Amino acid sequence: MLTKEEQLFIEYWSKHRLKKKKIFGQLYLGFPLAVFIVAALFLNFLSGWYKRAEMELRTNNSLIITVIIAGFIIAVFVTVLSIKLKWDRNEQYYIELLKKSKNKNQE
Repeated sequence: MLTKEEQLFIEYWSKHRLKKKKIFGQLYLGFPLAVFIVAALFLNFLSGWYKRAEMELRTNNSLIITVIIAGFIIAVFVTVLSIKLKWDRNEQYYIELLKKSKNKNQE
């Protein structure tokens, strides 16, 4: 027999699973985490603790544009990856619960 939480999860996931698979919704939900990670990388880069990196940045002005583009790509990648993994975990749990309930009903 399924617990109350498992029943509620099955009901919730059966209604929302296709909505949560869309890419734009995923970007909206996971973007704050990715922005935090990229901001930490920029702070580390601009803090000046590594003098050679600071010299390279000052001699080549187009490097900052490359760093910004790389930061944006990192943010999108982290966002999509984290949300896809979360969706896959929920989908796997949903399938396991459906099989569990099916087996209990057959007995």
